[in-house]
Amino acid sequence: MSMTPTGLLPDDFERGPMQGLNIIGETTEALHRFLLDGWDQDRPPPRIEEDLSFVPKDREEVIYIYMYRAALNTALRNNKRWRAARVSIQDESENQKEIFFERPPVYLNLHYMIAIHSKFRSEAERLLGWIILRLNEATHLVYRPRRYTLPDGRVVDSMGQDWGVENEGEDLIMEKVAVALIDDLTIGDAVNFFTIHEAPYRPYLTYRALCAMEGSLISGPVTTVRPSRAESMEAERPAHERPSGRMGRMSTRPPAKAPIGPKGHDIRPAADETDNESEE
Repeated sequence: MSMTPTGLLPDDFERGPMQGLNIIGETTEALHRFLLDGWDQDRPPPRIEEDLSFVPKDREEVIYIYMYRAALNTALRNNKRWRAARVSIQDESENQKEIFFERPPVYLNLHYMIAIHSKFRSEAERLLGWIILRLNEATHLVYRPRRYTLPDGRVVDSMGQDWGVENEGEDLIMEKVAVALIDDLTIGDAVNFFTIHEAPYRPYLTYRALCAMEGSLISGPVTTVRPSRAESMEAERPAHERPSGRMGRMSTRPPAKAPIGPKGHDIRPAADETDNESEE
């Protein structure tokens, strides 16, 4: 028996390999490819470099792409307990024969600096504007069916079919990497950053890409679980409270007070004097 945060798992459970090791590098490569594939000017495309100290000797234009920080996305952070994976493997009778567990993915914010080099400052500024408009069209740098590597080595999508970029389906889980323009570095930070790399100061942009790193899958036989039917434990709501939880109109009439003393016998309420006068 092996202990996990969700309880005891049988010894015949198997662990697969790590799945999201390459997503950071793939995001950087996708950023390079997206810029080059969108080049539509009448001059040769710019050169893409990761070494900020590189300076071309001719009039070649250069786009520097440098990932300077990878940070945990705290807004999407989950606890590390094992949970049922969303991949479903079925046999010929359409019955699921294995159940898979996984930890929640690690959501990362990848921060990129994009700097420009050109012989003339005006050309660098034009290239900077083109990059802003080009990346503004990037709804996703990576958009493909999510890969699941099973403990037996097979690579499938969330529907259990062999993985492929062209796979389709309403229930198919897609892997997405989004990118957005942000204001992350101050001028002083950028000057220090270029100085550390022994590079001249250049116009720059900062972008943030959101990706998810997947861990390994654990597989095992399906077990039958019959939970008991739970009864509703919802308390009755006050009369002035609406189903949504918002407070409605409350009664302004004071609550009736209980009479003080023992219960009376053969007591008749006194007649109202105004009623007697009106009768006369």
